[in-house]
Formats: sequence, C-alpha cells, structure tokens
Amino acid sequence: MSARERWTAVDRYFAELLVPSEPALAAALEASAAAGLPQHDVSPIQAKLLQLLARLQGARAILELGTLGGYSTIWLARALPAGGRLITFESDPRYAEVARANIARAGLAAVVEVRVGPALDTLPRLAAEGLGPFDLIFVDADKQTNPEYLAWALELSRPGSLIVADNVVRNGAVVDADSRDPHVEGIRRFTELLAAEPRVSATAIQTVGSKGYDGFAIALVTG
Repeated sequence: MSARERWTAVDRYFAELLVPSEPALAAALEASAAAGLPQHDVSPIQAKLLQLLARLQGARAILELGTLGGYSTIWLARALPAGGRLITFESDPRYAEVARANIARAGLAAVVEVRVGPALDTLPRLAAEGLGPFDLIFVDADKQTNPEYLAWALELSRPGSLIVADNVVRNGAVVDADSRDPHVEGIRRFTELLAAEPRVSATAIQTVGSKGYDGFAIALVTG
C-alpha cells in the first residue's frame, strides 16, 4: 500500500465513523463531478473541521472565497444559527450555477448568497454595502491572489474573526524559495504577510489524506 493509499484509507476510516454520508452532500459531489468540475473540494473530515471551527466561533456571518460546487459552502452554512448568512464568491459562472443547485438541494438557498465574478472586483462591494464584518473567512480560491485576499479578509473582519486558508503546503512546494509557480509564490507571500501582520495570531498545520499532502493556515484577528 502506497502512502497516498494509506492516507486515503485512514480518511475513509474516520469519515465512516465521524462524518457519516448525508444525501445532500453526496449529491453535491456527484453533481459537481457530472458537470466536469475539478475535484478540488475539501475532504469530508476537513469539511467537518471547518464546520466545527465555525460553530466554535459562534459565527453568524461567513465569507467564502472560492465556491466551486458548493460542498464546503454547505458544510459552513449548516454551522450558522437562525438568521445567519454566508456569502461565497465564484469566478466561473458555470461552477456557480452548479453550486447554486447544490445549495438549493441542501435547503440553504435562503441562507447562502453566491456572487459571481473575480473576487477582487466584487469584494469592494461588500464593504460598500456594509456587509462586514465576518466572523469566519474561508480562503480557497486562486492561490496567487492570496496576498490580496488577506488584505480584504482583514478589511472585512473584526477582532475575534477567524481566517482560514486552504492548500498552503502544496505537497511541500511551499518551502521552495526559488519556485516560479504562481500558486507557490502566492502562498509564500501570503504567509510572509501573516507573519508580519500585527493584527493577527497565526499558525499552519500540515495535512495528509485523500486530498494528498497539503495544509491549512489559520489566523485569529486580534486587533
């Protein structure tokens, strides 16, 4: 058994015990695959972690950058209390269409707003509309833009908000200072900005599993 196969088997073991399959979530993954969306969704146990973080936060307002097919969106939205809201950005109109259908099937159409277009073009509208601050911000879009996403996350947060960024390890490539991969460059710059930012306390955690070798960065806004 290869390392990847063992990681996947361990994921399956924990998921079967702690994250039992649920029809709307399974249907979201199936619909996304049928529509040809890239299989970049977080794994079930990662999604459950995001949901638990949102619940621990007592989050009433969640912002997500990178909807894809709406799988993580559903998990996060289910952590919201009555009256809570989630706004998610997706740059690809076709992905957004699939996500809206998945979200509606999960009974969350009234809770989740999917906004379409490049996030850097549409994020300023949130501030203009007075929709912040957000209690939890999940960054899972194009990694080369993560430094700019961090600036907006700070703009739209408050002391006590949590910022979570996915795919920050990239199979270990993050340590390659000479990399010219724009995704790696974006993650490295994002991490450097986190380290220099006095308004946050941050850490990162490496993960292995069915999604391979990667990780999350987690930052608490402190000031």
